[in-house]
Amino acid sequence: MKIGIVGLPNVGKSTLFNAITNAGAEMANYPFCTIDPNVGVVTVADIRLDFLAKMYDSKKYTPAIIEFVDIAGLVKGASKGEGLGNKFLANIREVDAIVHVVRCFEDSNIVHVDGAVDPIRDIETINLELIFADMEMIEKRIDKAKKGLKADKSLETEIELFERLKETFDKGQSARSMDMTDDEYHLINQSNFLTIKPVIYAANLGEDEYADVSVNKHYKTVEDYANKQGAAVLPICAKIEAEISELEADEKLEFLKELGIEKSGLDLLVQESYTLLGLISFLTAGPDEVRAWTIKKGTKAPQAAGKIHSDFERGFIRAEIVAYNDLVNNGTMSAAKEKGLVRSEGKDYEMKDGDVTLFRFNV
Repeated sequence: MKIGIVGLPNVGKSTLFNAITNAGAEMANYPFCTIDPNVGVVTVADIRLDFLAKMYDSKKYTPAIIEFVDIAGLVKGASKGEGLGNKFLANIREVDAIVHVVRCFEDSNIVHVDGAVDPIRDIETINLELIFADMEMIEKRIDKAKKGLKADKSLETEIELFERLKETFDKGQSARSMDMTDDEYHLINQSNFLTIKPVIYAANLGEDEYADVSVNKHYKTVEDYANKQGAAVLPICAKIEAEISELEADEKLEFLKELGIEKSGLDLLVQESYTLLGLISFLTAGPDEVRAWTIKKGTKAPQAAGKIHSDFERGFIRAEIVAYNDLVNNGTMSAAKEKGLVRSEGKDYEMKDGDVTLFRFNV
């Protein structure tokens, strides 16, 4: 999963990204961590792996990971090449979802690029740049489809869809806001439009407001805006996240307790990203390794096996599965088997979050 972080200057985007990068520093052994300095890799905290690693005394522990990409150069006019415009657009087209950092804190020492804090204005500035970029792309897609119409009449449906989408852009609305069927969504999503990507608005609050968002007058406006857009919104404090990223695990828990917070903003962001993208994790476990594998909800067992290795999918026979909670409640795999809780599932089985799985396959 790759998440792009966007935001205007001086909204806390860089502070948040640096906190994320620090949080992911322990994963530096992943080869892609050093491909680009603007990519931070974060492990997905999963207590289920802790239990399984202890049960099997596993040699290797591999959690799921998320790549966070710092999308630089976003200013008014980015769609026309202002700032790092074209580079920004190329980067954002590659991500699965967008975290839009919105300034909701007041601080006279940090100048706002537009003179005053106004989160809705800031959101719409960025959204319009994305829409402008998509408008340019939609015109090219329509022209291309019309040229191919003589050879392929099925392109009429595509042209009709893209012309509807163009009308949506002309109204200053995102692709996400348009009513469409699942097939239409799939086509638009495949076409890599920026405004079809799911969005989480990260409302960056002051340190004294984070534990109680009701004291921040801007948060409610962002929440209302996100609800109308069908987007998610999360309160976050980039300064606090930066402090947390420097702490050891036990110190982090104590720090959050002192603040009256159960989870860090980063943990909530990871959780919301999974929900937003419809993702789950199944687990594999043994003496050699425990590992979480990220898949889409609704993925069938053979395709899940293919996440591990393409041979597993091609030669799939069955999946031996026990629900994580059933395994915990019985203490061992053998005890779960004795109670008939380990199931043999075939090719039509849809994987569930927390399935502890062993795939059987022919080579």
